[in-house]
Amino acid sequence: MAKIIRGKFRALGTEIIVKIVGKSRKEINSAKRDIKRIEDIFLAKQKIFCRFNPESELSRLNGNLEAWQEVSPDMLYLSKRAFFYHKESNGLYDPRVIEYLEKMGYRKHESAGGKSLNKFQKRGNLARDLKVRGNKIYLARRMDFSGIAKGYIIDQAAKFLKKMGWKNFFINVNGDAYAAGLNANGKKWELPIEGARDKKAAIYVSNQGVATSGVIKKHWRHKGKNVHHLINPKNPGKFSFEIRSVLVIHKKTEWADGRAKVLVLKGLGKGFQYAKRKKLKAIFVNKKGKMIPTFNALGCLHQ
Repeated sequence: MAKIIRGKFRALGTEIIVKIVGKSRKEINSAKRDIKRIEDIFLAKQKIFCRFNPESELSRLNGNLEAWQEVSPDMLYLSKRAFFYHKESNGLYDPRVIEYLEKMGYRKHESAGGKSLNKFQKRGNLARDLKVRGNKIYLARRMDFSGIAKGYIIDQAAKFLKKMGWKNFFINVNGDAYAAGLNANGKKWELPIEGARDKKAAIYVSNQGVATSGVIKKHWRHKGKNVHHLINPKNPGKFSFEIRSVLVIHKKTEWADGRAKVLVLKGLGKGFQYAKRKKLKAIFVNKKGKMIPTFNALGCLHQ
């Protein structure tokens, strides 16, 4: 009889749950071993991309601006992908928003403070501030690739489990996930929909990545107004709460991750039309908790 081998650990500032379906005693032992190796993958990638760790590769790069620096393959890959998402979103995805976030009080913990958002330096062309050549990159401004890093790391973990021969597994990083195959009952994997009025609302996925972005968990008061961590780089002083969350489904979690935040920033009307035009499988949850899918979600919302 198939059973789920479950592992839980903390990385990327949140709880990560890994589930692998196994049958024999040998598979169960192998699953436990591979879950530990998944934890090692997350912790290793965290040392590359975490802006809160002064010893991370990202912190080293941000601390040595205006110089060509050799980087890891992971950093090189996401630096290149940043240009793709920046162009596709017409500038709404921008790794330079780290400047806005920190000056409005969003550091390791959400706290108020900071300077006026209207006094920030203009962004200009991303290609002037981020350059890639061979295995080196050049930063003229500080960067933060967290908008796509989590999805990328999940994909790397899923790639490892597939390489080890696992067909049925689930990696859940606080609403961003990858589901392979089926669970121990032979059904698709379940993931709750953040912010939905129906507390039992969930999607059911197989061989797909999922990314969730929203304003529910990370919001605070700044200079007398409600703000959240999703910065619109074109208008950093404006914060909308008309969307509680957006969930995007794609074959790669990174691709879903790079689009979910953009859809929130576009707003319900423009975001929905953009998702339809790009043929994105997305579920918007408005401020009243109503779910608005961009596709026929009957088979996705129900087993």
